[in-house]
Amino acid sequence: MTFDTLGLSADLLRTVAEEGYTEPTPVQEKAIPLVLAGKDVLAAAQTGTGKTAAFTLPILDRLRQHANTSFSPARHPVRALILVPTRELAVQVDEAVRTYGRTVPLRSTVVYGGMPMDPQIKALRGGIEILVATPGRLLDLVGQKVANLAQVEILVLDEADRMLDMGFLPDIQRITALLPAKRQNLMFSATFSDEIRRLSRTILNNPDEVEVAPRNATVDAIKQIVYPVDRDRKEALLAHLIRKDDLRQLLVFTRTKIGATRLATWLDRQGLNAVAIHSDRSQPERTRALEEFKNGEIRVLVATDVAARGLDIEDLPHVVNFELPWNPQDYVHRIGRTGRAGATGEAISLVCIDEADLLRGVQRLLRRAIPWTVEDGFVPDRNIEPRPLRGPDSGAGGARGGSRPTHHPHRKPVQYRAGAGRA
Repeated sequence: MTFDTLGLSADLLRTVAEEGYTEPTPVQEKAIPLVLAGKDVLAAAQTGTGKTAAFTLPILDRLRQHANTSFSPARHPVRALILVPTRELAVQVDEAVRTYGRTVPLRSTVVYGGMPMDPQIKALRGGIEILVATPGRLLDLVGQKVANLAQVEILVLDEADRMLDMGFLPDIQRITALLPAKRQNLMFSATFSDEIRRLSRTILNNPDEVEVAPRNATVDAIKQIVYPVDRDRKEALLAHLIRKDDLRQLLVFTRTKIGATRLATWLDRQGLNAVAIHSDRSQPERTRALEEFKNGEIRVLVATDVAARGLDIEDLPHVVNFELPWNPQDYVHRIGRTGRAGATGEAISLVCIDEADLLRGVQRLLRRAIPWTVEDGFVPDRNIEPRPLRGPDSGAGGARGGSRPTHHPHRKPVQYRAGAGRA
């Protein structure tokens, strides 16, 4: 199938061809006609399969009827609202809107926290049809009466599972209360739990579902491997693997901001040129770190899960889980930063005895075991007792100790069962 068969306008088809795309991805093939038809859509597809274009292209086509050259802001009300969970994803989606919409005379802008509000206020007061926003900054602008959502025709929740989790749900409810009742609603994400699907029914109206891969699947192009290691030797093992295979461009994930900062500092002191990126860093700092990582000036980018949504790094070869995430679905998003758009990639997880339950949760979600191998010189000590991990809601920023116990009745190293052997 080609893009010509999906019902898009000729100028958008030319733009897509100029960007080098000839065939739609499965999610684009199924979702674009539904969006063009005005249907509500719940779409689940693997990370890196073109979800952004799957809603951006048909939205541009549907809204072109409102295009005009008037200088009056009143002639350019917000018609489409695209909500995203992170600053990086906001920037990425805004770039897609501008790229694909360069021949469509519609105005767009992006608003998110961590940046001065005055330029965003100026853009909104000038009138725009397509608004990409993070919820918190959007509500700030609504409170200042510079963001009017009364004429929104299309609402998009990108990375909807994160947008609808308990942290974002109150903001989403406040925003949807400001929108017209009659509108088109689109939800796109790599993962949808049963709970999130139930919550989506409060927003979507008789949606068409698009699921182009088994739920929570990871792309086949990603080679996944687990290295069992003692908790206190993770840093040394990571540095060893980097040097042994001369690894370049590693995106390394930790569970906490302080953990990311400490690991990046330690690696940098080892001469491995690392920097941390997380929500406590200013947006200019995050943008600069990401650009330096993309162009090879930085070898290792250490991130929290805020970077799992929205980082689009072309041909990223390696993702490392220095610590497994609390939520198994975040594992899917983390490793989805590699193996994008048909490229190959490698996902490495360094797992200590404390994380055995977290690993089992990931493997249950994937419905398969992840291959593992023990690196020479880093064989886990069988006599080490597991320690309970402190969960994300138990304070202290996720430090070890405290609540969220794991259950290990015997002294055993991390177990990798269900057919997982040495890789």
